[in-house]
Amino acid sequence: MVSNSHVKNLVKILIGAAWIDGRIQPEERQYLREIAQAKGLANDPEIKPWLYELVPVKKSQCYEWVNEYLGDRPTLEDCETLIEAISGLIYSDGEVAIEEAKLLTTIEELSKSHDITQPMYTPLLKKIQKLYRRWVDVQS
Repeated sequence: MVSNSHVKNLVKILIGAAWIDGRIQPEERQYLREIAQAKGLANDPEIKPWLYELVPVKKSQCYEWVNEYLGDRPTLEDCETLIEAISGLIYSDGEVAIEEAKLLTTIEELSKSHDITQPMYTPLLKKIQKLYRRWVDVQS
């Protein structure tokens, strides 16, 4: 069972990821609001200021939330969930900013650095490679 605070942290990370390139695109804004609504967090007093862009999220804050979400020993499942969620956000506006790609790479590195053995993180690497290939295709 996924705890409500875990879901809230995931939504915060998505908001942070949307801000990571310095501004929220209209498509990202819509995506975030739909996710927050679906998760029952659209009116959460902690989430609302960030969701409605009353308070910007600094890049360092986003990375802090990622670390809180994953903890000291992230599981492959947590890393995959995070990468999939962020990928959905990133592709909502059809472009991948350098900072967004760096965030995904950082999460991938975290998953590797915490004793996740080679065969276990291979599917994760394939997802990231697929994500980058799609991004490259969109750019050309």
